[in-house]
Amino acid sequence: MSTTLNASIDVDVPVRVAYDQWTQFESFPEFLGGVDSVKQIDDSLTHWVVSIGGVKREFDAEIGDQVPDDHVAWRSLGGEVMHRGRVEFTPKGADETRVDLEIEWEPEGFVEHAGAALQLDDLQVKSDLKRFKEFVEHRGAPTGAWRGEVHGGDARPTPGPSRTTGTTGTIGTDPDLSR
Repeated sequence: MSTTLNASIDVDVPVRVAYDQWTQFESFPEFLGGVDSVKQIDDSLTHWVVSIGGVKREFDAEIGDQVPDDHVAWRSLGGEVMHRGRVEFTPKGADETRVDLEIEWEPEGFVEHAGAALQLDDLQVKSDLKRFKEFVEHRGAPTGAWRGEVHGGDARPTPGPSRTTGTTGTIGTDPDLSR
């Protein structure tokens, strides 16, 4: 049986900064607990390595829908992990953004079922959003950006300047992350 989690937080950065940072999936281990690594395969495909309750899992996730400064929606592909979610970005002013996150996942095994029953997963998501807030507010600028759109899993990069590294659509890179 799947579990749905919802959490929201206000971050003191413009919507573009909050959204752009969220599109930098490889930086997720900086603020998402249990995420060991995320590798961007292409504009709409990522590979995740997570450790939850001492259990290590790997899975691919497809970005199914993405609109700059508005939302990103994803789902896991096949494998042993069922995970999907959506994050929405709503400007609350020139320098404040509301981030609404919804995650649906299917616990597997005793440890994950127990954690879900005790709502530890809900606490983790809220804690992760607080760490995202601290991360993006402390930096003041995103570590990079991807301004393209994805609809039905098909990426449509935004025309314009090409980035120096990575996949089509990213503008800029963070030298701290390229070490």
